Amino acid sequence: MFNQYALSHAVLIPLLPAISFIIVGFFLRRLPVLAATVSVCMSLISFALSLGVGYGVITHNITVDNPLIQRIPWFSISGLTVDMGVYIDPISAMMLFIVTLVALMVQIYSIGYMRGDAGFGRFFAYLSLFASAMLGLVIAVNFVQLFVFWELVGLCSYLLIGYYFHKVSAREAAKKAFITTRIGDFGLLVGILFLQILFGTLDFQQIASNVPPYVAEHGTNLLTIVALLLFLGPIGKSGQFPLHVWLPDAMEGPTPVSALIHAATMVVAGVYLVARAFFLFSVLPNAMEVIAWIGAFTACFAASIAFTQRDIKRILAYSTVSQLGYMMLALGVGSVTASMFHLMTHAFFKALMFLAAGAVLHGLPNKNDIFEMGGLRHKMPVTFAAMTIGVLAISGIPPFAGFFSKDEILLAVSQVSMPLYTIAVVTSFMTAFYMARLLIVVFCGSEKPDNHPHEASMSMRIPLVVLGVLAVVGGYIPYANHFGEWVRFGSASHEGLHWGIAATSTVLSILAISLAWFIYGSGKVSPHKLSRRFSTLYKLSFHKYYIDEFYLWLNHTFVDGLGKILYWLELHFVEGIVNGIAGLPVGLGDLVRKGQTGKLQRYGLIMFGAMLIVVVWLVMLSPLFKGVLSGGDY
Repeated sequence: MFNQYALSHAVLIPLLPAISFIIVGFFLRRLPVLAATVSVCMSLISFALSLGVGYGVITHNITVDNPLIQRIPWFSISGLTVDMGVYIDPISAMMLFIVTLVALMVQIYSIGYMRGDAGFGRFFAYLSLFASAMLGLVIAVNFVQLFVFWELVGLCSYLLIGYYFHKVSAREAAKKAFITTRIGDFGLLVGILFLQILFGTLDFQQIASNVPPYVAEHGTNLLTIVALLLFLGPIGKSGQFPLHVWLPDAMEGPTPVSALIHAATMVVAGVYLVARAFFLFSVLPNAMEVIAWIGAFTACFAASIAFTQRDIKRILAYSTVSQLGYMMLALGVGSVTASMFHLMTHAFFKALMFLAAGAVLHGLPNKNDIFEMGGLRHKMPVTFAAMTIGVLAISGIPPFAGFFSKDEILLAVSQVSMPLYTIAVVTSFMTAFYMARLLIVVFCGSEKPDNHPHEASMSMRIPLVVLGVLAVVGGYIPYANHFGEWVRFGSASHEGLHWGIAATSTVLSILAISLAWFIYGSGKVSPHKLSRRFSTLYKLSFHKYYIDEFYLWLNHTFVDGLGKILYWLELHFVEGIVNGIAGLPVGLGDLVRKGQTGKLQRYGLIMFGAMLIVVVWLVMLSPLFKGVLSGGDY
């Protein structure tokens, strides 16, 4: 009974936001109150349904080894049958809960944040479509269904990042996100095609059962290449180095979009894909090592850039890149539990911090530089409390949510590789430092006399309160209820806190926060003098290691250069051959045309001459003529 209930209601979870998109996008765009009401109500129902599905998964013992699956034939051709359907297990149930919750909070928040905007209805239509696409991706039963919604998520990100399309920077950021992620998506598509060739199916469950015998018979070399092609998709979507460059520029969209993209939808799609396809990656040690090292490098690399950024949203953006690296690192060392746990807690505190940053920007219009703010804790107490909770959570201070999930990652990494563990611990220290820097400069610095901030409206404060509570208890409650026994790969496990690792990371985070206060809050050190003292390192970090400039140079030098070479070949070689071949019939036509004068006398002369030639030829061929020539009798 529950199986049918769960499957039927799971279909409605992505369907309702899709219906909202159609209603709002086509009929209510110019009616802002109705547009917001329909969108929020549909999201609320989806959230309630996801809670019901999640509760049923727990109470009816639905596990990752015993999922609920429903397939409906979509199309079938020779050698390929593709289904659409629903895949329900603890991982997808957790994702449904997170996506619907954050989408609901973002939509409620947007009522106040976007009030008075000319595209209010269009904005809510895009939000609904974005949520629907991500939810459809989560419940996919095969790689084709996942790829369809994967691309739809990319389209929605393009629409939302470029929402302010009248701004050149927004248009360019949207194009950058779309084109950069296409690179990874192409690899993902090629990997999916290889899976179809190798296994004759793209269904998750069927491939999972076929992988072990294939590896036993053929080895892992080819399958490793296929897995790395698949991983290119998450590298693009989840902002892993070197395709991370689109993610900070995505801040050109409205702040609620940033919260949705960076907390619960697009950027975690790649992490979810690796977790969903872990039956493939887990048997390929070389692929796992690549994932782990790319995740570790991305985490540390992005954290070092966030050190020096001044734009409040870009600091949070590089923080997201770093935390996504953490999640990939956990997957690379074989811990789906730690990765998914951090994905969940990160959704809570990162959405909270982005919405708090949006409240700051709403109270201080046209000021993104944190050093142009200061002293906001008195004028914006709710926002200050929300940002403080978020900073403590991401820094891993107990008992906040990030403490438990970060400890799970550090523990999993320490059991596999000490170099990776060292990178993860250093990144943890850096994270606490740059997030404390943001909090201190924005809320605890000296007030600027020309600033007149105001607290956010009620519709913006409600999501801050809800997410703030979850950022406090959202780590302990899953941990206390044996999260690892449900969201996992392989045998169930639930390890307690490793007090040595937990104590080390907590002490380092406290030291980092104290150092940030000493530099930016105590007044005893001049940050500007410090930046001049370490000017080379500061410039490298501030300019993001010139990765964007390198890509621009690469584009101008190689892409444009190759284009010029191909243009020359086209102009002088290809067109020369084509035009030469085309010139033959033209020349022949010109030659023949000269005989077409229209004068009957000339035609008669030509005919007479031709007849004369024929007669002479026939005479020459006659036996009589040959006899005369030979001197014989005739």
